[in-house]
Amino acid sequence: MNQRTQHNQNKPWIYRNSLSIFFLSIFFITLSGQALTGWKELNSELAELNGKQVSLSHYLTSGHFISATFENFESEFLQMSLYVLITIGLRQIGSAESKKLEENEDVDREPRPSSDAPWPVKRGGWILWLYSNSLSIAFCILFLICWALHFYGSWENNNLELSLKGKPEENILHYLGGSKFWFETFQNWQSEFLSVASIVLLTIFLRQKGSPESKPVDSPDWKTGK
Repeated sequence: MNQRTQHNQNKPWIYRNSLSIFFLSIFFITLSGQALTGWKELNSELAELNGKQVSLSHYLTSGHFISATFENFESEFLQMSLYVLITIGLRQIGSAESKKLEENEDVDREPRPSSDAPWPVKRGGWILWLYSNSLSIAFCILFLICWALHFYGSWENNNLELSLKGKPEENILHYLGGSKFWFETFQNWQSEFLSVASIVLLTIFLRQKGSPESKPVDSPDWKTGK
């Protein structure tokens, strides 16, 4: 164990993992809030249509909850998968979120086996190739899973609404070709693309002291990268 690793291990566990703890905590808090308010919202809609009220446990497996939850997850994972892949080759002069315009960076160098390297690097071959692309692969898989669950939940919820109104249910292929599902989809996707464009462009001119997402406060606007 080198000196830096040993120094890091001396820090309290909660300090070493405080960033993930914070975001996972507020994730579960807000997801719980969504579940409770969504449950009340669905029961309010059911009451208006003379439908049977549902319990919270039943709501958590309903199309209403599944669609709303995975619709948001889907757009986030799409954003991250595209961001990871697109930033390999594309650049934005002056942005803290871009690689430098000409020179190679550490992320571009070929992996070298060492005592501290992850085991796939030491193994080499196809395992190393898979590991070298594992971040984008993971985000793409998560996006596809969430897209499928969003679609399923949206279809289920749509058919519940139709049945309560005394209308025939839609088959899954007909619903896939309709506008409702894609309206839900595009309204989430475009917001994620706007947020990425915002951080790419705003980090050219604006700063936040101490944040790894910002350039140093005294860096010139034209400097690309952190």
